[in-house]
Amino acid sequence: MKDKFYNYILKLQDQICAGLEAADGVAKFREDLWERPEGGGGRTRVIENGPEGSGVFEKAGVNISAVHGKLPDSMQQLFNVGEADFFACGLSLVIHPKSPLVPTVHANWRYFELYDNKENSSPSGRSGGAWFGGGQDLTPYYLFEEDAIHFHQTCKTACDKHNTEFYPKFKQQCDAYFWNAHRNEARGIGGLFFDYCKATEAQSMEDWFNFVTEVGNSFLEAYVPIVEKRKNLTYTPAQRTWQEIRRGRYVEFNLVHDKGTLFGLKTNGRIESILMSLPPKVQWHYDHHPAPGSEEEKLIQVLEKPKNWI
Repeated sequence: MKDKFYNYILKLQDQICAGLEAADGVAKFREDLWERPEGGGGRTRVIENGPEGSGVFEKAGVNISAVHGKLPDSMQQLFNVGEADFFACGLSLVIHPKSPLVPTVHANWRYFELYDNKENSSPSGRSGGAWFGGGQDLTPYYLFEEDAIHFHQTCKTACDKHNTEFYPKFKQQCDAYFWNAHRNEARGIGGLFFDYCKATEAQSMEDWFNFVTEVGNSFLEAYVPIVEKRKNLTYTPAQRTWQEIRRGRYVEFNLVHDKGTLFGLKTNGRIESILMSLPPKVQWHYDHHPAPGSEEEKLIQVLEKPKNWI
């Protein structure tokens, strides 16, 4: 399964990068190959600004990695296991457009195995076995409700092909996970989040593979039409300032709460790839509040109380 999923994310990275380059129109991805001293490595691809800042995406990264070795002590505590070896592979992307009218998007699809010891050739039941995780979520700076509906409908369509209970369950989990508890607001307008998807009598690992790849294959359909619709709209310096203030909340979540960032840091991942998710220009204003009745306040009201878009 790990070879099967790794081969899938290799191809998916190519597909997503090609789709994003087409939407950008001018910029091309830079590729870095890296190795992890303890075992494994990855392929990082980043796009920034385009020639003379003419691109649609101010910063976008689409990364894949496959790492393995001894599970660090800190991660043993997180998983509530003793000494174990692990294998993890996945694709993670974050896209920060230049225009404040085009939303930021994040997605991740991953596969994990734990082993009792290096002699074991199959995932260990004692140490947690094997599981899938992932999802995709949208973070707008100005709320276009039709864009939110499109993104969520694409997520729901992918889920419904496998189980009609998946979308409401994983949508709720997304709202709960991407919650900036110290701000008492959501990071964005959600999407899907699922984790520890293990084999059961009702759902085999092959079933989970088919579901996760269905969601991965839906990403470009969920996001690119929104980019195409909004990328040429004019915006003001004030709207750009608001975008950079809201990007600050994005940074706060990733550095304070995000388990993926924590895992990368605790397992000696490549720091440039881990922090690829951070936007290049951000602002923090003391005690900032949007004007009453403004479009900015409209967004905040939705973030404080996530809604059902479908």
